[in-house]
Amino acid sequence: MDLRARQALVTGASAGIGRATALALAKRGARVTVLARSHEALETLLPELRQAGAEEAWALAADLDDREGLRKTVDEHLRQRGPVHVLVNNAGGPKPGPILEAQEEDFLAAFARHLLAPHLLVRLVLPGMREAGFGRIVNVISTSVREPIPNLGVSNTTRAAVAGWAKTLSRELPPGVTINNVLPGFTRTGRTEALKKGNAEKTGKTPEEIEAEWIKVIPEGRIAEPSEIAEVIAFLASPAASYVRGQSLAADGGRLQST
Repeated sequence: MDLRARQALVTGASAGIGRATALALAKRGARVTVLARSHEALETLLPELRQAGAEEAWALAADLDDREGLRKTVDEHLRQRGPVHVLVNNAGGPKPGPILEAQEEDFLAAFARHLLAPHLLVRLVLPGMREAGFGRIVNVISTSVREPIPNLGVSNTTRAAVAGWAKTLSRELPPGVTINNVLPGFTRTGRTEALKKGNAEKTGKTPEEIEAEWIKVIPEGRIAEPSEIAEVIAFLASPAASYVRGQSLAADGGRLQST
């Protein structure tokens, strides 16, 4: 699980699973680069990363929706700081709603953020991974890859596309460079809180009642903490996962009924 002398790039790192993942990789001794739109939020994270064990830590303010700006920012970082060996693709999900209510622009925006931006990042970091003979790409997507989630039409569609992209890419990446997906279940993040409140408003129930309904279908009997998902990501990012490739690993407390 040792990641010393490796550099990791984590997107969507200002909060939730992304932030927890950056800290988990820092604990393994990696040099950690965190990327998000808010530079202020990232700056407050840097001292925590160093305290957790990161050899070095840097912040990149960039928007996944602006691919040209993203390309310039990451390209310059690679020139200054050297190759990235671990890439964690993580971003906030598309807005909820029935799929029949989704407009064309909703799908285009979701595909741009969750598929085109990660594809760009892979193309940028892959030369360094290939030269090092070591690379780990981990995509944070959703259990909807296995079982679509009601009222998340655009997200269900986009996440499935990302899983297909990753599986295809797993057959093309060179030896030593792997790509895998983590499928978080209900996790205490801002996204989950927003979905809980939205469901409560639609049904007339309280947010607490909505959460209780979620927990009923989770054999583990609770909502996950971001740090628990981050530990799964850290494993897939480590040398220990050298023979895991092209997989979608659910971290959902046993909620999924499919295999």
